[in-house]
Amino acid sequence: MQKFQSSTSHQSTPSSRTSIIVPSYDEARFLPRLLRQFPPDLRRQLHLELIVSDGGSSDETVAIARSHADHVVEWKASAPQNISIGRNKGAAVASGEVLIFLNADVHVDNPERFIAELTHSLNRDGVVAATCNVRVNPEEEILADRVFHRAFNWYCRFLNVAGMGMGRGECHVVRKTIFDQAGGYNESIPAGEDFEFFMRLRRSGKISFVSTCTVFESPRRYRSYGYIRIALLWFANGLSVLLLHRSLSKQWTPVR
Repeated sequence: MQKFQSSTSHQSTPSSRTSIIVPSYDEARFLPRLLRQFPPDLRRQLHLELIVSDGGSSDETVAIARSHADHVVEWKASAPQNISIGRNKGAAVASGEVLIFLNADVHVDNPERFIAELTHSLNRDGVVAATCNVRVNPEEEILADRVFHRAFNWYCRFLNVAGMGMGRGECHVVRKTIFDQAGGYNESIPAGEDFEFFMRLRRSGKISFVSTCTVFESPRRYRSYGYIRIALLWFANGLSVLLLHRSLSKQWTPVR
């Protein structure tokens, strides 16, 4: 049986229009950088609430989340949690009309503009969800990072224009009503869940790829696995999700 509990760390704005949901697991190293980008004053100004959905961290992640977020959801079951479950549990306590899912190891360059442009993109006719560029942290970026991510961002944009739907898990934006209608993320898929979710969303309407917005992520997985292995894993899991409705990988191993 799945168990989780939610606690309120700050008084969120009663008229929150947008909920930022951050799934986490042993992210004490990176989580503070993201959460500090959305301080209470900015959240009140933009009508945001900040939610961290933790998957059972053993480091200081939960304490960090409690000191910054409006709500902290903690996984209490003995079984491990995957990122789909974490996102869904965060969405379950969200009060915003728009949900923005961000990974715990990302940050943005201009939070106010980032929120404004992504949420505004949902106002276009027929648009049900949005995503944006993903790049490696500028201070850590090397040539291989620039080449790979430029190509993959173009590929994601192309799939949305072509009608398939694609959004990397680093940044997903969707209206709460559409999220609920779609049934949220598929909790039985530990890898490629982002691709599967956006394929389902694409059946309800258009996906907006907001090329003027970028999230910057840690290169830790690329440095550990290398881009060839990463590309093969993504391709294999994506093909399996597309054809068999399940991922090839049985779990997505954290890299810390």
